[in-house]
Amino acid sequence: MGSTQDDTHTIVVGIDGSPSSSAALHWALEHARLDGSTVHAVTAWDYPPLTGWGLSVPGPEIEEAARLSLANAVQREESAESAAAPAVPVRQHTVYGHPAEVLLRAAHGARLLVVGSRGLGGFKGTLLGSVSRHCVEHSPCPVVVVRGTS
Repeated sequence: MGSTQDDTHTIVVGIDGSPSSSAALHWALEHARLDGSTVHAVTAWDYPPLTGWGLSVPGPEIEEAARLSLANAVQREESAESAAAPAVPVRQHTVYGHPAEVLLRAAHGARLLVVGSRGLGGFKGTLLGSVSRHCVEHSPCPVVVVRGTS
């Protein structure tokens, strides 16, 4: 995920399809518009937990579904933006691995890491999800946590 661009003008945002990640993408695009940054939208994919128990789960299909989900999220947000607002450059990457680790790697050298407060995982009612909490605790750059609608 290394880049030839100056990453100090990059805002990394984690996308997982949740309302919080949509709000995080919106925030990242608005902030980038104000300070001239590029947005690096990242989604992580992994094999389901039951892989290896005799189940056949093809990796390319999972990766492609993640890539399409990311592209759709970015397209939805860009379509919702005002036509008068200047366009923000957005790079998209779909990466194999645990979401927190993927985001932390992507955040090296970035200006900001933006994550939603809650993803698609388990424990509703908690203030922060496990990925956002891990990012806040271990990020190499400042982190913005955006609360989405439920």
